[in-house]
Amino acid sequence: MTATVLVSVPVGAATFGDEVAFLKSHTVVIVLGDKSGKAKVAVAPAWQGRVMTSTASGDDGQSFGWVNRNFIAAGKVVPHMNPFGGEDRFWMGPEGGQFGLFFAPGTKFDFSDWFTPVVFDTLPYDILKQTSTDVTFGKEFELTNYSGTCFEVGVKREVKLLDPRTAWTDLGLKPDEQINLVGYATINKITNEGKEAWKKETGLVSVWILGMYPPSPSATIVVPIKPGPDSELGTKVTSDYFGEVPSDRLVAGDNVIYLRADGKYRSKIGVNPGRSKAVLGIYEASRQALTIVQFNQPKDVTAYVNSLWKIQDNPYAGDVENAYNDGPPAPGVKPMGPFCEIESSSPAAALAPGQSLTHIRRTFHLTGSEAALNAVAEAELGVSLDQIKAVFRE
Repeated sequence: MTATVLVSVPVGAATFGDEVAFLKSHTVVIVLGDKSGKAKVAVAPAWQGRVMTSTASGDDGQSFGWVNRNFIAAGKVVPHMNPFGGEDRFWMGPEGGQFGLFFAPGTKFDFSDWFTPVVFDTLPYDILKQTSTDVTFGKEFELTNYSGTCFEVGVKREVKLLDPRTAWTDLGLKPDEQINLVGYATINKITNEGKEAWKKETGLVSVWILGMYPPSPSATIVVPIKPGPDSELGTKVTSDYFGEVPSDRLVAGDNVIYLRADGKYRSKIGVNPGRSKAVLGIYEASRQALTIVQFNQPKDVTAYVNSLWKIQDNPYAGDVENAYNDGPPAPGVKPMGPFCEIESSSPAAALAPGQSLTHIRRTFHLTGSEAALNAVAEAELGVSLDQIKAVFRE
């Protein structure tokens, strides 16, 4: 037996070219790029067409996604979840509850019974179309929820590199030549391919997109929220997914929520559709890297699947967006990554046979001087970089 060779690299040390070369030694990688050669996106068909990483400065530039090198290099499939990494991956919800997809009927809501369905864990997706700037994947499969309801699902997922003009327009800002920018969108469509309608009474599903990023002591997740009374908009933040988050790691103001993204303490938060502004961000001060994530959130829709690991009183009172900071799940136990994560969800999909639902997510990574990046942070997140850096300053 040969020992696994550790292939981890310090945060920020691996370039985009480094990461792509490593990935290509283990799986097929599609690299989307623009004419400038600066904005690039690396996509893995074998892992559901997930975006593994991206860059705004070419092969020698920063690599923004978290790539789990040690796990990938080991080349082994594990039971509960295969954490390959990647900054935009396709999953479906809910996770737990009476309509959960990650627990077999009759099992307990314990980690020992939690399994990521193979259809969005290790199942390769088919390439339907490909150009230099976009690629479309497809797959059909069946899913069974905790209550025994079977779903026949068709998935069509497009990964599209945005040209600079479109990216800046989506940000609502004028182009700034002082900033290096990569922007891409994933268009994720699910279709009811069965003969029966998907109904609330027997369980609904949703599109769930998750993005993993390298953690750092200087990284902070920023979640803008709508201000107002809890009686009208609901609680500001759901913070008890894994127990309450300490105040030195989570700060919830009237207009924005901050969560440490250092990979040292397992914590997860969520925001309900009444509070959500459909935008989240991460600022990594040591690399002067700003990440902005946008997604489509239909107006006046409140039914979102609830993923809590228990039988629920209201299985459609879930969160539309989440943020996660990895860390040891118990004293002395190694973390899964570590990494930090931004998540977004579609509404619960009550689809008749042949009907579809689409969840669109846009990711932007920007690097440059703090003076230049500050204008983007204020416009997109409603706070300055100085405000972000001051929250968890030691």
